Amino acid sequence: MSKKLMSSYAKRVALPPGTLVHLGDKALENALFSVIVYDKDTFKKYEPVTFQEALGYMKPDKISWLNITGLHDTDLLQEVGNHFQIHPLTLEDILNTGQRPKAELFPEYIFLVLKMIHYDEEQHSLDIEQVSFVLGKNFVITFQERPGDVMDALRDRIAQAKGHVRQRGADYLFYSIVDIIIDHYFTSLEELSDDIEQLEMEVLEKPSSSSSGQLHHIKRELLFLRKSVWPMREQITVLLREGHPLITADTVPYLRDLYDHVIQVIDTVEIFRDMLSGLLDIYLSSISNRLNDVMRILTIIATIFMPLTFIAGIYGMNFKYMPELHQPLGYPVVLILCVIIAVGMVAFFKRKGWL
Repeated sequence: MSKKLMSSYAKRVALPPGTLVHLGDKALENALFSVIVYDKDTFKKYEPVTFQEALGYMKPDKISWLNITGLHDTDLLQEVGNHFQIHPLTLEDILNTGQRPKAELFPEYIFLVLKMIHYDEEQHSLDIEQVSFVLGKNFVITFQERPGDVMDALRDRIAQAKGHVRQRGADYLFYSIVDIIIDHYFTSLEELSDDIEQLEMEVLEKPSSSSSGQLHHIKRELLFLRKSVWPMREQITVLLREGHPLITADTVPYLRDLYDHVIQVIDTVEIFRDMLSGLLDIYLSSISNRLNDVMRILTIIATIFMPLTFIAGIYGMNFKYMPELHQPLGYPVVLILCVIIAVGMVAFFKRKGWL
């Protein structure tokens, strides 16, 4: 958690529950509104619009998807909450961009918070953004921190009347948005899988000091992903177990499929974490083996030079009466002796398998 977010929490400590305080970065100067209104025969998209203009486009006999980008304007969020009768505690959770994924069922609406994941190929890291949902009788409201999302494919399907979105109610739109966000978890996992495979080849063939940094970086990314995914299993279970009049019986099987997808993402994350733990062990073993090889070679070299140093030390003494000092062949004999000792020791080490 960033220091900036922690300081925002500190500002809220003395405030009563339900007080609207934005916790996070200010991504936009002004909040952006866009609204999609459709039924099985018609489709309209309006952006950018003001909140009042968006309300004018939303019709009770059509399905509306209101997307709000930018959460720093608490007065505007309060106005949205008042119009749609959203509980102050729900608005507080929407403004808390460090919120844990959660689902809450109210008589008039369903509230869901989850994390939208996008893989940044340049930085080789996960871009995590909080998205909040409010499902009403004939509308879905999504709250985002900043522009850009992973939902353009769904918007195109609605515009082109592909799939079942245009034939079904707001609960199916709610499911479709959550489903496309979770589908991008798989896309991000595929990108992470490529990074892990490349790192595995590097660790096995030529581990370096950068390998350790990459290992810890990917482990950190998987930790963030795990924190984003694990609570979702419980929250989708809440939607399935408790039920709600806004979720029709036709949409329940799709929510079960959504639950299966979340379980699959969790299993994949755990597999990747185990793989990275194994790679870290291999990396440490490789570094240790390399160090052992270096120490073995240095020890052998030092061992070879020990008798040679002993001989050189004897003839380096400054005594006057040493019998070999006046021998004409003394110097070459000592050199030949040193070579014979060194070659003999190398042969002995090879016979023992130490070289």
